[in-house]
Amino acid sequence: MAALTYMPHIESSGDEPAGLLTEELELELLLEALRQRFGYDYRAYDRMTVRRKVHAVQQERGLATVSLLQNAVLHEAGVADQLLRALAVQPMLLFDDPEQARLTRIALACLHASPVPRVWMPDCAGAEAAWSLAILLAEEQLHARTEIFATVATEELLREALEASIPLERMAEYQENYLKSGGRSNLAGYFDIKGKRATLVETLRARITWSQYNIVTDASPNEFQMIIARRMLPDLGPVLRQRVLRLFHESLCLFGVINLDRPFDGTDPLASQYQQLIPSVPWYKRIQ
Repeated sequence: MAALTYMPHIESSGDEPAGLLTEELELELLLEALRQRFGYDYRAYDRMTVRRKVHAVQQERGLATVSLLQNAVLHEAGVADQLLRALAVQPMLLFDDPEQARLTRIALACLHASPVPRVWMPDCAGAEAAWSLAILLAEEQLHARTEIFATVATEELLREALEASIPLERMAEYQENYLKSGGRSNLAGYFDIKGKRATLVETLRARITWSQYNIVTDASPNEFQMIIARRMLPDLGPVLRQRVLRLFHESLCLFGVINLDRPFDGTDPLASQYQQLIPSVPWYKRIQ
């Protein structure tokens, strides 16, 4: 796969206030610092999204400029991890989107044809995202032979996923959303409970392989029968989005299924190689 060619984002029509141009330059330098110092490249992500997340960290830190944040990222312990966590896909809660979980149940039927299905969750939205999928697989009688590959961008996010547990007081809320998704059991039965914390049972956690993966630079990690990418795609800029869609295409087996953030349109070069799996929603089967 060809490497992503990055073009600096700074543009000027001559009408922008000097302060806005200065901040855009500061943001460009901050993202370059993240790339060179820590190896995480957010330069081709959607710039409005990146700016919003950077400003949120600025406010939490009480810093007046992006340049001051860059200085803190490079010289103060913990600030880089905080910023990288903010730039990553935001974590989901267990079954926090019941309708999406219900649609996933329908799509999982496609995995029955494969003897050993593999499902990739790139830039996975935390442990509870993968746990939700593991429970769905169990209820569709697929968990014993299906491997979930959950990848995250940073070592810190990987550590958090491996050590995750949930507060027991949330279980009632999770149960309600689980039932809305088509659940037909007691959600707590899928968890080991110790004190006031709950962790997914070992038999289901053992089907999840967690690893660190850089969606911008790394090659395809495997061949998969399903890719669930809905939550991570909206953060990408248009050029990076097309590169990542090509990566997913090369990682998805023929007749494998993929979940996107929005339907293909006429400008998507891969659209003709996919067939919509569920009407009106962006679940697709690869047909070429």
